[in-house]
Amino acid sequence: MSDRGFEVDLTNCDREPIHLLGAIQPIGFLLVVTADWLVARASANVDIYVGRSADDLIGLPIHEVLDELPLHDLRNRMMLLQGDDAIERIFGLPLLANTPDRLFDCAIHMSGSHIVIEAEPSAPGDHPDAASQMRSAMARLDAAPDLRSYFRVGARQVRRLTGFDRVMVYRFDRDGSGEVVAEAARSGIGSFLGLHYPASDIPQQARELYLRTPFRVIADIGAPPVPIIPPRDENGASLDLSLSVLRSVSPIHIEYLKNMGVGASLSISIIVDGKLWGLFACHHYSPNCPPFSSRTLAELFGQMFALKLESRSRREAATYETAARGANDRLLAAVASNVGLLDDPDWVGDTLRSIIPCNGVAIWMDGKVARGGLAPPAEDVPQIVRRLNAMASGRIFATDQLARFVPGAEKFAAVAAGLLAIPISRSPRDYVLLFRQEKIRTVTWAGDPGKPATYGPNGARLTPRESFAEWGQEVRGRCEPFSDAEVRVAETLRASLIEVVLRLSDAAEAERRRAAERQELLIAELNHRVRNILALIRGLVRQTRGPRKSSTDYIELLEGRIEALARAHDQITQDNWGPARLRPMIETEAAAYLAGNAGRVRIDGEPILLEPAAYSTMALVVHELMTNSAKYGALSDSGGVRVSWSLDGIGSLVIDWVERGGPAVKPPTRQGFGTTIIERSIPYDLGGTAELHYRTTGLEARFVIPSRHIRLVEPGVAATPPHMALDTTAGVNDALLKGTVLLVEDNLIITMDAEDILLRLGADNVVAAATIAQALEAIEREPPDFALLDVNLGHETSLPIADRLRAAGVPYIFATGYGDQLNLPPEHAGALIAQKPYTAASITALLHRR
Repeated sequence: MSDRGFEVDLTNCDREPIHLLGAIQPIGFLLVVTADWLVARASANVDIYVGRSADDLIGLPIHEVLDELPLHDLRNRMMLLQGDDAIERIFGLPLLANTPDRLFDCAIHMSGSHIVIEAEPSAPGDHPDAASQMRSAMARLDAAPDLRSYFRVGARQVRRLTGFDRVMVYRFDRDGSGEVVAEAARSGIGSFLGLHYPASDIPQQARELYLRTPFRVIADIGAPPVPIIPPRDENGASLDLSLSVLRSVSPIHIEYLKNMGVGASLSISIIVDGKLWGLFACHHYSPNCPPFSSRTLAELFGQMFALKLESRSRREAATYETAARGANDRLLAAVASNVGLLDDPDWVGDTLRSIIPCNGVAIWMDGKVARGGLAPPAEDVPQIVRRLNAMASGRIFATDQLARFVPGAEKFAAVAAGLLAIPISRSPRDYVLLFRQEKIRTVTWAGDPGKPATYGPNGARLTPRESFAEWGQEVRGRCEPFSDAEVRVAETLRASLIEVVLRLSDAAEAERRRAAERQELLIAELNHRVRNILALIRGLVRQTRGPRKSSTDYIELLEGRIEALARAHDQITQDNWGPARLRPMIETEAAAYLAGNAGRVRIDGEPILLEPAAYSTMALVVHELMTNSAKYGALSDSGGVRVSWSLDGIGSLVIDWVERGGPAVKPPTRQGFGTTIIERSIPYDLGGTAELHYRTTGLEARFVIPSRHIRLVEPGVAATPPHMALDTTAGVNDALLKGTVLLVEDNLIITMDAEDILLRLGADNVVAAATIAQALEAIEREPPDFALLDVNLGHETSLPIADRLRAAGVPYIFATGYGDQLNLPPEHAGALIAQKPYTAASITALLHRR
């Protein structure tokens, strides 16, 4: 260590073997005996106490050195040693047979396989009333109202027990530095209260010894050390003095104490939760060695002080954690009833601040960030998350100096200097990040902690600083540290949030499965209905044709039947494919044929709903009845029709159709498709009955629909408005159009049919477009005189086209298959709407309404 080429750094002191110094302090003597009680080593000053030199004692049985009776007591105490670091003490032993009145205070422990016996003379009259003194000291501690008072009482009690000039309560910070948080000192020597000392003032191996031996006294820093003979055993090893009461002192530490002007020192470890919380650091400005019994009593007080401090800390932590758990439960309850709260960083921040004090919150989920309060810029959060993924391994991570771990974090330290990260998923990890803003503080050091190392009298080792004058330092970039209790609460919070996230994930997965199942059912149902509609239309096409029908008659009949189905379909879908009202269906059919003379059809009956299947069937039946009456029956002349219904005794619906005032009626000579629909649909499709009577006064029909197809209207339910009927009696050959007509339709078959209708209605030219772009290009090329616009063009709508036409003053009609459920924007609210499938008659009726 004296080589000048040895590199000087702060680890020199850490590497000094202070437990292998090979010497003791001269306040007593030391004997080392083997397992069979032979003397193996002795301190060089043993002759002062036992009258024989160390060399003379080596190899002797211990009973030839010490009296048998006290030796028996030492053997018994040795049997009580429990654990590697155990030490037993005995006070007032007459160790020497030739001087029975000379008493010694002894300590015994194991060092490897050897027994170490240390003894120092008992102080005359030193018989403290330990129980009384301890009871009094504990009562004063219990009466302390807060921690500051508690520390102050502790310092005063240790000073009372030891008699040292200054007693300090020295608390370690997380970075290893320490602060004097309480002090009891004689007047006139100044105060160290509030001073900070760098971590290098107490080397790491010294801290480890403070955990193993909670009590340490240096009686006189100027006293020469007493060597142990022999200094090394047969294996060349020095005696391990880690547990020694009399262990000598490191020369570096002696120099440190001299620089402070201290003549003697005493330290008592304060161990909380198995960790070195701090020390009672005692200074005397002249040599001072309290009696062994008083020192032991002070050590006991230090242990009780630590236990009570631990109890206080746990009680405060328990109170905080109980309150935090309550807030945590409220958070879970709120999220359980409203999952969307997790997407609100302000709400999350306010809630978490009531659990763990912080200034800002960031939520990182699925690669997206939401921030609330004082938090780093959004663009910096991904870098923080990447560092967490690399460091924390899914654990809670807390730091009071984020810039130590995240490069560039200094730029936002004013708002987010510290971080507590709570992982709330497995992989990829999502986080709730709690930030604390910078807390600028001035630390007063006992001397400059950054003073460069110099070579001193002990060779190439760090020489203790000579100045302990107060030195102020402004500390930036740090926040108030997150406490252990807050980290424990964060662990609980993490478990709760993960439970919520997993529950939401499970719920989302279940909802996805249900949605998929609903979609499959919907597709299957849609496929079934489309197939049925196609089959029905195919049947209408086949059955409507006849050998004596012209093509014009055939088209007119087929269109009428398809339109009747379309109107029924609109009414059903308007009620979400639920039961629909019978009356609006009959009113719509009457209006389609009679327009302003629809009053010739009288309708009488209570509000009744028909199930969708029955509604479609009845719509075709009513259409055929209305068509036949308009062509051959009462509605073809000046007569009228009365439609009435009621429920019979078993709940079936009985519908009567009675025509009066028309031409005489005769039974048909042959049965056409229309008559077949009237007579057979209800019995075949619905399991009901149908009766037709061709009386001279007019047709009479009665239909019975079983109760399973019937729903009664609940009182107070508003009536569904009927489907808007058009006057189809207007002539379809009238020249209602002229010039160029723009047709916007994305289906070719419908486009071809619509072109034919528009040309029949007088258009000179029809320009077809399937997209917005094509339509706008056509308008730009040749503005039309009229337009028919299909609203839904697949992935787009024709509203932009309508906007252009409206601005140019060109009239237009919308076409849609959405029935009356189409919602147009306000600027197009008054536009006319053609319901698909549209016909020449329905377009004609709309053109007459322009």
